[in-house]
Amino acid sequence: MKSHIPRKRFGQHFLTDRMLIDAIIDLIDPQPGQTLVEIGPGLGAMTLPLLARIPQGAAPLTVIELDRDLAARLRTRGDVEVIESDVLKVDFNALAAAKGAKLRVVGNLPYNISTPILFHLLGAVDVVVDQHFMLQKEVVDRMAAGPGSKDYGRLSVMLQWRYDVESVLDVPPEAFDPPPRVDSAIVRMQPLREPPALDAALLGALVASAFSQRRKLLRNSLGKWLAERGYEGRFDLQRRAEEVPVAEFVALALELPTSP
Repeated sequence: MKSHIPRKRFGQHFLTDRMLIDAIIDLIDPQPGQTLVEIGPGLGAMTLPLLARIPQGAAPLTVIELDRDLAARLRTRGDVEVIESDVLKVDFNALAAAKGAKLRVVGNLPYNISTPILFHLLGAVDVVVDQHFMLQKEVVDRMAAGPGSKDYGRLSVMLQWRYDVESVLDVPPEAFDPPPRVDSAIVRMQPLREPPALDAALLGALVASAFSQRRKLLRNSLGKWLAERGYEGRFDLQRRAEEVPVAEFVALALELPTSP
């Protein structure tokens, strides 16, 4: 079988370090009866070790692969269900319904579209058990950052209001072929058991406004947005967005009407 040449347009960097791969599989810790979905299996660096942990007769591992050549390779196996598609077009809610089970989602995500993928999956969080992803370390740091950190921002808030987010393993560039120009990390995302019942779009608009001028006090950014909604509450606008905990953004969203 011919070797596969990584395609830049797909952001392909294939994980090759066996010790790191084993450590990642240990972190995922697949168990019998679970429904696993892998995004971007590539040459199978994580796929094959995952399959080795899945008992015979269990549901096949589902993989989502855009590259048609790689998808064709994976179809030659009898223990893999291949969805050849752009992951942003995959309906994870429908996939979970078809499987009759919640999903454990894993993968080495394309770094060039990692944030859109995270937000796409946010729409299916109710049918997900957990997520383990390889991402650019800078992105993982932003995802897991707390208030007061330089990395804390819109991405932190919009994920942490719905997930417990933890950076669990750093991965150096030399673990890949070809090596990316950045450090990588594994992030674990576990949906919160009792999330607040709020309008996610409203929270998104609120947070986007708050961080639109992150170096200025909130009265210069969020203040006008709140005034347009007739808000007369006591939210402290004499601070920067990066100082506000996720819980306070959520509480503010719950106070607001759903439309101006």
